[in-house]
Amino acid sequence: MFAASRIASVASKRAFSTSAANLSKVAVLGAAGGIGQPLSLLMKQNPHVTELSLYDIVNTPGVAADISHINTNSTVKGYTAENDGLKSALEGAHVVIIPAGVPRKPGMTRDDLFNTNASIVRDLAEASAKYCPDAHFLIISNPVNSTVPIFAETLKKAGVFNPKKLYGVTTLDVVRASRFVAEVKGKDPKDCKVTVVGGHSGVTIVPLLSQTGESFTKEQLDALTHRIQFGGDEVVQAKNGTGSATLSMAFAGARFASSVLDATVGGKKGVVEPSFVQSDLFKDQGVEYFSSNIELGPNGVEKINGLGEISDYEKELISKAVPELKKNITKGNSFVQ
Repeated sequence: MFAASRIASVASKRAFSTSAANLSKVAVLGAAGGIGQPLSLLMKQNPHVTELSLYDIVNTPGVAADISHINTNSTVKGYTAENDGLKSALEGAHVVIIPAGVPRKPGMTRDDLFNTNASIVRDLAEASAKYCPDAHFLIISNPVNSTVPIFAETLKKAGVFNPKKLYGVTTLDVVRASRFVAEVKGKDPKDCKVTVVGGHSGVTIVPLLSQTGESFTKEQLDALTHRIQFGGDEVVQAKNGTGSATLSMAFAGARFASSVLDATVGGKKGVVEPSFVQSDLFKDQGVEYFSSNIELGPNGVEKINGLGEISDYEKELISKAVPELKKNITKGNSFVQ
């Protein structure tokens, strides 16, 4: 309930226009799952959304019926694989959010999910290329470091890849970082802005704590960095085999999707969010995709921000992240190629 009210509060403060010109269809693929349901709930509250299109292999009509009763100005439709449901879910979509796939269990890394989720993401990419090639695609399905390349390579095969419209959602890393730093410093998280770069698993997650304006001891740096990198493990272990980070991921996913809608539909300027996108920042080291702050515009990625001044501690973290990222990306590319 807190996450929903928080998003609603943010949305109301933005004073969005609700003319027909700046409303759109948003599709959620994997909408009946642990992330998909709360994510769909939060997107129902976004005034840019005219139609919320919910797809999953089972149970989506019930989820759609439930969410459709919420008194915001958008329709909700639920689809399953029967009767060309995926086609209907995707046609005309402006934004497609993909949390589909299996969650992590204790002892699993995000990379352990590859064998199952890779084929799911590839199949959804093939359908997206066919039915809504011009949409903005937001990939939540793990391992993001590999599923984004899978989605990209599949779109390339269909001749419809647009790097400005494909995003790996890494927002949860900055959400966590802000919360964890606030706890250490005794502050409100809204006053703790933390840039996180790299990728979206383990050592590829690099928080740039030197840019927060806060001072940390070496022990605090080590502890915070590890917690930000492996924060998902806390949730997996606490849920004891019943799932992974779903509610916080839905919150983060809705935040990023809302930012994409603000920039592409609402005409808002200066919208900056982190995202795992095709990037030149470390291309010379064989890393084709990298997460950093990006500026969003009417057509998607407008500008990719550099890392800025970073500490020696962070340079060491980057040196560990790059080879792991390269391996993850290559694995995704090879799956399709």
